[in-house]
Amino acid sequence: MASITRESNGRRLIQFIASDGRRKSIRLGKMTQRLAEEVKVKVEAINAAAISGHAVDDEVARWLAKLDPIMAEKLAGVGLIPRREVATLGTFINRYIEGRHGAKPRTIGLLREVEKKLIGFFDRDKPMRDITPGDADEWRLYLVKLGWGDNTIRRRCGIAKQFFNAAIRLRLIPENPFSGLKSAVQANVSRFYFVTLEEAGKVLDSCPDAEWRLIFALSRFGGLRCPSEHFALKWTDVDWDRGRVTVHSPKTEHHAGKESRTIPLFPELRPFLEEAFELAPEGAVHVISRYRDTNQNLRTQLERIIRRAGLKPWPKLFVNLRSTRETELAESFPMHVVCEWIGNSQPVAMKHYLQITDDHFDRALRRAAKSDARVVQNPVQQPAATSCVESQNPTQVQKGCEVGLVDAETCDNVQKDQIRPAGLEPATYGSEDHCSVQLSYGRAIPSWHPISWSRAAASRLELDPVSSVSCFPANKG
Repeated sequence: MASITRESNGRRLIQFIASDGRRKSIRLGKMTQRLAEEVKVKVEAINAAAISGHAVDDEVARWLAKLDPIMAEKLAGVGLIPRREVATLGTFINRYIEGRHGAKPRTIGLLREVEKKLIGFFDRDKPMRDITPGDADEWRLYLVKLGWGDNTIRRRCGIAKQFFNAAIRLRLIPENPFSGLKSAVQANVSRFYFVTLEEAGKVLDSCPDAEWRLIFALSRFGGLRCPSEHFALKWTDVDWDRGRVTVHSPKTEHHAGKESRTIPLFPELRPFLEEAFELAPEGAVHVISRYRDTNQNLRTQLERIIRRAGLKPWPKLFVNLRSTRETELAESFPMHVVCEWIGNSQPVAMKHYLQITDDHFDRALRRAAKSDARVVQNPVQQPAATSCVESQNPTQVQKGCEVGLVDAETCDNVQKDQIRPAGLEPATYGSEDHCSVQLSYGRAIPSWHPISWSRAAASRLELDPVSSVSCFPANKG
């Protein structure tokens, strides 16, 4: 059992008998009796676990994980807990990155970039425990001042979270000061750009050789990720007879079943593959061979080619080529098929790839123009004719028959059996005490109704198929 003692200066201390049988004291300093009681309960639990050789319960473990460094040092001083390692920013992050065995070079490069920005803002020897959420907010503002885009900053904040989450799992820090920063990448519609076929043709004409034309075509017409999927493509992956290409994806290969995908050998892509195949040296393995050097910046070279073509380089050069292709394919194929060919999910495609193009607006306007033309061509509806077999007369209103849309009153002007309802689709016979009307403009009998006139039937009765009102036996079946 432990006890709380209040000293003459008002400070409190906890005394207990340790597992080695010696009395030890923990000086709490100025603290209320209630808080001192809470600490005493935890000290008793830790001491009991040490004596019995068991682990502390979950509640005490969580309390220890969130314990401030000063109190943790006091508990370590009396042997209740092991002395904590003071994790400094530079040492921990470097050790974390070096432990990422198997990570791709680009991933390591991003981790090193964020490491550099964190150390440059804080300090290499800054204890990670001393970094607060307010410090994390200031670090984000520091990235904003560097002129980075919002999504770039979000990605870097996500990597910073990754570093500090690893420290939490090692129980080096109690909480992640970067947890409140937004790290989810958002769709930036302002950076969308649809590369038209005309623009693509100009760029292809400006490419220096067949291999560069193929690099561009694989992105624009095949939807491949550049450069990873271009460099992974081999001639053995091209099935000329079946018209298919196997695309190996280093980006998604760590997901089960996503190591590769098969795309059609699109007609737009085939000529550029055939050209490169004819020019490839004997025994060539990779489709792209001349520009495989990682020191070559394909993006910079593509910018030069685009300017040579008389065009202005668009944002996200290679990403927008993939985006353009996926938008095109979505017009002709089911979305799950398109995503399988492009190699992304439907939510990602909807958020980051599919674009609204000028052609969509043009088609909408053409459809609206056609609709307006049909409205103008439709004649103005005339008053219903009084005779059930006569054409409407706009200048006369005859008596003798009240016309209704579905079930009209008895028509005295119609002689029974004078006109058989030939030409009905389907032909119907029934009670002859009702009239049914089909109007070509305005309200009419629905097309699904079992008694409706066709234009052919109206012509056989020598009626105007547009403005005639026809009376015929209603079907009661």
